[in-house]
Amino acid sequence: MKGSLFVFALLIIFNSTSFSQTCCKSNPTVAFAKLVDDPKFKSKHESPLELNEIHHAGDMIRLNIDKANEGKAYFVKAKSNSKKYLLVFHEWWGLNDYIKNEADRLSAELKDVNVIAIDLYDGKVATNPDEAGKLMQGVIIDRAKAIVNAGIEYCGNDAKIATIGWCFGGGWSMQAAILTDKKLKACVMYYGMPETDIDKLKNLKSEVLMIWAKKDQWINEKVVNEFKQNMKEAKKKLTIEGFDAEHAFANPSNPKFDNKAAKNANKKAMSFLKSKLK
Repeated sequence: MKGSLFVFALLIIFNSTSFSQTCCKSNPTVAFAKLVDDPKFKSKHESPLELNEIHHAGDMIRLNIDKANEGKAYFVKAKSNSKKYLLVFHEWWGLNDYIKNEADRLSAELKDVNVIAIDLYDGKVATNPDEAGKLMQGVIIDRAKAIVNAGIEYCGNDAKIATIGWCFGGGWSMQAAILTDKKLKACVMYYGMPETDIDKLKNLKSEVLMIWAKKDQWINEKVVNEFKQNMKEAKKKLTIEGFDAEHAFANPSNPKFDNKAAKNANKKAMSFLKSKLK
């Protein structure tokens, strides 16, 4: 009896470990969150610089999930009535003032597009890498998807939707694109973990623009090439733009912000979004 119980216990441990490893491997957002365990990854994300002046053009809104539940987002309404929407996904820091500034900038550049910056941390914001790592690893996938779906629903039945995000948000830009279904017109992901499940990629209803940093040790050439192959197998269109820069090069709160690479990447992203959100 004792021997049987011992074997049974071993099977439980083995199956739990296998499930955990399979889960992390198959879910790109979980796999990306595991990067926090790498000290080098944390070292590439210095604490955000402080903003001297804060003047936001938009407002915080509530996203209805159900009667007893809601999500949050920062909304910059287009000056003219528009059914075009851009869903913005924050980095591992959370929906901070820098992301709100980016939403303001994107709204000004795209002009006739409503911009919604989704909050996947439910109001929490990190100011250092340790806090950011805990918040990113604490994200509950089902909860995050519910918030994203609420954001998609907020746009309306006739909406034309594009997604964009950086780092942690780059991966969620892709996940949101998959969830958006027929409303989707474009997906931009900056150095985020791409989806690896080909069946899920087949559900994409638009082209994807992937922007990555050639000096990135994590979202590297191997990851990019695998994504390229998976998109080819899924028969989906993918444009890849690589820049001779480090991970998080386009983050203006980053002390090592690469202004030249960020400007060039932004030109590519804006041209792509404008061509799709017609």
